Amino acid sequence: MNSKRMLLPAIVLATAVSVAACSNGEEPSHDMSDMSSAPASSGETAGQEQDVNDADVVFAQMMIPHHAQAIEMADLILGKADIRPEVTDLALEIKEAQGPEISQLAQWLGEWGAEETAPEEMDHGPMDGMMSEEDMQALESAQGAEAERLFLEQMIVHHEGAIEMAETQLEDGLHEPVHRMAQDIVDTQQAEISTMEQLLATT
Repeated sequence: MNSKRMLLPAIVLATAVSVAACSNGEEPSHDMSDMSSAPASSGETAGQEQDVNDADVVFAQMMIPHHAQAIEMADLILGKADIRPEVTDLALEIKEAQGPEISQLAQWLGEWGAEETAPEEMDHGPMDGMMSEEDMQALESAQGAEAERLFLEQMIVHHEGAIEMAETQLEDGLHEPVHRMAQDIVDTQQAEISTMEQLLATT
């Protein structure tokens, strides 16, 4: 399983939120007023500006495909027979939480004038917790108790990766609404890891 730690770039190129060095040495911030005419994102009042930095942009760009793979894994287990209701309930919970988060992340990137995917020339390294193609094929082929075991083991690693990405955003990011999503990811997915560990113990 691919659980390598994500390497954040020092600078994200070709986005409208690149940081300009301040001549007086003060911490740089970003004027959001010229970046988008879209409505304020969730958690903002109309006309309120929010600081955004590269850590916020990278978090959104990387979390979209990370969540998309979790939904794909959930769909695979939901399409199988002889899966315990507790496992299918968890898969549905993951889909219902992460689908709207993908939409919100994409909305933020649009408001910031940033690409939804990171520029190809930027090597962010492997994303934390992402499954390899072989991992996904193994889950797709498995049935019954073996499928449950693979799903739970893989999703624990996947969630651990998402938590690490969210904790990086909480440490390095500036955008307050993104902070709130990152904290929710940490809290929700840690609770789901505990549930999955309990389910694994009875598989």
